[in-house]
Amino acid sequence: MIEKVKNLIEKPINEAGYILDEVLYLQENNTNFLRIVIDKKEGLINVNDCVKVNDILDSIFDDIDFINESYIVDICSKEKGSE
Repeated sequence: MIEKVKNLIEKPINEAGYILDEVLYLQENNTNFLRIVIDKKEGLINVNDCVKVNDILDSIFDDIDFINESYIVDICSKEKGSE
């Protein structure tokens, strides 16, 4: 399922000027999350970047409903400077 998500969203994310770093599907406190980790070449990811990517992905996920469980899409940034 993770590979299917990556294949669906990587091109639109790249076309918007972002880099798809990671896709995770996990459960936290009985809530399922589809976590999309993004990055960009210049500068840090901010809330506006996450909102922009979320808006792009909303239409994709609305058109293709392949996850049977309820889940929350979580767009977040790659942590920088933690290495």
